[in-house]
Amino acid sequence: MRLPAAARRRQLLGVALDIFGERGFHATSMNDLAEAAGVTKPVLYQHFSSKRELFLELLAEIGADLSSVIAKATVDQSSTRQQLEHGFDAYFAWVDHNRAAFDLLFSAGTRREPDFLAAAHRVEDAIADLVADNIVISGLTRERRVLLAHGIVGMAESTCRRWIAKPASIDHAELAAQVSELVWFGLRGIRAAELPDHPADPRR
Repeated sequence: MRLPAAARRRQLLGVALDIFGERGFHATSMNDLAEAAGVTKPVLYQHFSSKRELFLELLAEIGADLSSVIAKATVDQSSTRQQLEHGFDAYFAWVDHNRAAFDLLFSAGTRREPDFLAAAHRVEDAIADLVADNIVISGLTRERRVLLAHGIVGMAESTCRRWIAKPASIDHAELAAQVSELVWFGLRGIRAAELPDHPADPRR
């Protein structure tokens, strides 16, 4: 079946996610991808000049989708706490429904390749920027908020890696709620640390 170019490209990326997720980058050939997609190898090369280009675009697509989901979940929330809660819920729900994509983006195999690692870092940077926008603590510079945001992103990422190994142990929504509580009270601790240890007695 002949598809419009944009639709064919989306189809090829979807097939690539399945095959790369199952076999890994190095064990997958362009022949494998063309056969799985039901196209000839020349058709595949019309859209992607190499297997590496295809993989990099796939990582970018995965990252853009995850970032978009988080942005949409947090943009209309009225408080920092709600932004955190909805952001974590969106992140964990996305992982729950896109486990192969999450694993492909953040797997050890992906991180062994410098250009693939750079792609994963771009995703982490994009999400950290979203989180930093939602950290409202008086006196913290943008640079410091981004640094803290990377810690929060790392927490979510490592928690999800551990969780998807045994997803039946806890529902994604419950886990997201607990992690958001942990982060929220951690941020409140930073606020408290900024206050004087012994506030001045108003009677003096």
